[in-house]
Amino acid sequence: MPLMMSEEGFENDESDYHTLPRARVKQRQRGLGWLLMGGWKILCGSCCDCLARTCRRTKELKARTVWLGHPEKCEEKYPKNAIKNQKYNFFTFVPGVLYQQFKFFLNLYFLVVACSQFVPALKIGYLYTYWAPLGFVMAVTMVREAVDEVRRYQRDKEMNSQLYSKLTVRGKVQVKSSDIQVGDLIIVEKNQRIPADMIFLRTSEKTGSCFIRTDQLDGETDWKLKVAVVCTQRLPALGDLFSINAYVYAQKPQLDIHSFEGNFTREDGDPQIHESLSIDHTLWASTIVASGTVIGVVIYTGKETRSVLNTSSPKNKVNSFYLKIFATTTLFCVNLFVG
Repeated sequence: MPLMMSEEGFENDESDYHTLPRARVKQRQRGLGWLLMGGWKILCGSCCDCLARTCRRTKELKARTVWLGHPEKCEEKYPKNAIKNQKYNFFTFVPGVLYQQFKFFLNLYFLVVACSQFVPALKIGYLYTYWAPLGFVMAVTMVREAVDEVRRYQRDKEMNSQLYSKLTVRGKVQVKSSDIQVGDLIIVEKNQRIPADMIFLRTSEKTGSCFIRTDQLDGETDWKLKVAVVCTQRLPALGDLFSINAYVYAQKPQLDIHSFEGNFTREDGDPQIHESLSIDHTLWASTIVASGTVIGVVIYTGKETRSVLNTSSPKNKVNSFYLKIFATTTLFCVNLFVG
């Protein structure tokens, strides 16, 4: 049976057809308004997040088994124990500084105002009254950021080049902080910074414990008591650490500096020796040995250490000087134009 269409139906279809372009125009207007009223921030943020995920694949953190003095037995490749606090490199410095400055609404607003002066209908005063302060302040900002980057580089280089004693089968050898690996046995002297996250194995103190200062880790000047693993502390000599077959099972890297879960196991004994490990057996990177000499096995290095995991990326401050100069110039130009 054929379908019958009434004239009224044709009229409604035709009316809808004529109103379709108007609806599209309204959608465009709403889209433009959303973009100007803050949608650009969401759009830029989404693009940056997508680009970051594409360029930087985050490795999943896992628990690990670390054999004493045998980094070659590690099942996975762990990050290099190098400190890097730089925010930029040679190629990202200029775009990075510009992004950090203009990601704030007020800064971006002043940039848009300056750009609008190229439109004759919106022009107020001379272009240099807008672009000269903007260029001056951005130049000052870049110089300041460049100086800060050089200082960060120098500090990192000094920290990474510090020498430590590493215990090997042939005895002690000197190694740079940046060359320390998971599984290494590192000796740290009194008043020396701990270069990586370690499990406390032995100390020169007869009590089997030592104090460390945590001011470089949590910002508070505090001394904490740490206890060595009983099995390794009771060994007759330091070199006996290579005469036993032992490993540490450590949980995956965590943010919490006040907790730790792990186990110490010595397999060559009969029966095997098992010790539960807690926060009292840990020596976190960036803390300072306050008493005696300690030796520990490295379990976390570089960006997996507690100190790095709890350090947020340095952020640029909003340039209030820039805001004051540009606001003052804008008001002066407006008053001049009105007057």
